[in-house]
Amino acid sequence: MDDAPFTLPTGWTQRLLLDLAREREVEGLLERIVARFAEVPDLALARVWIKRPGDICGHCPMRDECAREIDCLHLVASAGRDPREPGADWSRLDGDFSRFPIGVRKVGAVAETADAVWVEDMRESSTWIARPDWAHHEGIVGFGAQPLIHRGEVLGVLGVFTRRRFCEECLAALRVVADHAAAALANARAFEEIEKLRERLAVENAYLRDEIDEAQSFGEILGVSSPIRRMGEQIQQVAPTDATALVLGESGTGKELVAREIHRRSHRKDGPLIRVNCASVPRDLFESEFFGHVKGAFTGATRDRVGRFAAADGGTLFLDEVGEIPFELQSKLLRVLQEGQYERLGDDSTRDVDVRIVCATNVDLEAQVKAGRFREDLYYRLNVFPIEVPPLRDRSDDVVILADAFTEIAARKLRKPARLTEADRRLLASYPWPGNVRELQNVIERAVIRSVDGSLRFDLTPPTAAGPPGDRASIDGDGRKQAADSTVLSDAEMRERERENFRVALEQAGGRIAGPGGVAELLGLRPSTVTSRLKRHGLARPGRE
Repeated sequence: MDDAPFTLPTGWTQRLLLDLAREREVEGLLERIVARFAEVPDLALARVWIKRPGDICGHCPMRDECAREIDCLHLVASAGRDPREPGADWSRLDGDFSRFPIGVRKVGAVAETADAVWVEDMRESSTWIARPDWAHHEGIVGFGAQPLIHRGEVLGVLGVFTRRRFCEECLAALRVVADHAAAALANARAFEEIEKLRERLAVENAYLRDEIDEAQSFGEILGVSSPIRRMGEQIQQVAPTDATALVLGESGTGKELVAREIHRRSHRKDGPLIRVNCASVPRDLFESEFFGHVKGAFTGATRDRVGRFAAADGGTLFLDEVGEIPFELQSKLLRVLQEGQYERLGDDSTRDVDVRIVCATNVDLEAQVKAGRFREDLYYRLNVFPIEVPPLRDRSDDVVILADAFTEIAARKLRKPARLTEADRRLLASYPWPGNVRELQNVIERAVIRSVDGSLRFDLTPPTAAGPPGDRASIDGDGRKQAADSTVLSDAEMRERERENFRVALEQAGGRIAGPGGVAELLGLRPSTVTSRLKRHGLARPGRE
């Protein structure tokens, strides 16, 4: 080999810079840099190290030389060529030099000082290289390393090993490449961050559309009843804190509205509110749904995906039907709640997240714990501040308020005139609503659809009417059956039938209102409701006339 210095081919730098300008992904950019260097004659090896937090400090080969164990240089791209072995693989990223602590060895010193290092001819001074036998075997003569600097910050180090002398002109050419590579790296990172933000925004928008749909189907939290006022006080107490809230209640009571109200009144109100219906997530996709995944993590993972914890960062994550979370995933959920950290599926790096958790369930989690289907430690972590959402049958004072609001919403949505009469309101208030608020909404919407000239007919079974339990009929606001049978009852007949039904129940119960065998149990009503109905019908317990 002659003694001519290493040089880059004419036009090579310009072609590389054009390549860098086209690249939008960090991984592709770094691979492109070293791959282009590997095409240059007399270049043995090109490598790029990027500054990142330390991740293998416990077993790093240079641990004894590292004073900080905070951040270090990670080997992220490698390529080279050996004319004697054209098929040799120089792209491995593991080994003793996969990490360089900042300030340690020649490469680490470049990152710490932002100054280049170079060795023109190691045959004259080989003490700087850790493995002179390897260098001799590969015919390596020179070495140069330049910091990747963007806006005054060292992002990493670009290093090349050559089979000819590495002169100062080579170092200057490497500086030009390093400057453009650093700018391209910063741009690629910005593009990736924009893409992540775009994907997160798309996820948030999709979830927001779901939340809007839910809000439109339930309206706002309305009511003046004592149970609703107590629930409002609880929301007001817990909302300003970051405490985990567990919203309890039957299906259709509006637990989602409570979660939204907690978020709205919290200091996180300007952040996202992300909802996860745990019952609708396939069992094998829970981890990806919660924490996200990286490309290639499993079959079908064709790109990185933002999980719902990342989407809710800085805001609130609402876990609806939390009792449906698989037992094997509950420990990972507990870790996020306790430490604020998680890993994406297929990714080793740990991510921090700042999320406030609100959960909801209509099942007895304590019973699930006893049955071994729910972790006890997670249950106590979630059950910091329970809020009970009362069923509609316990808040009869609110039925008319909700009915008026739902009628207005349905009329506007369906573009049909509709109004509630006083008779309509009395009918709706007298029904026990086993389906809760959701049933009330659906009943009113169906009535508006079928309305003629604004007059409504409701698909209800009078709660205390005689006849088999499954006998449903269309009832108008005056309490008259419309189609289920051929008998038309007047309002007075309907009231008399209800009064007779109460009288018989009172007699069979021996005058007891509550307790086993009482009137409330026989009619499926609350004792307070029974008492008010008895007064309305002028009935009294035996011996109290």
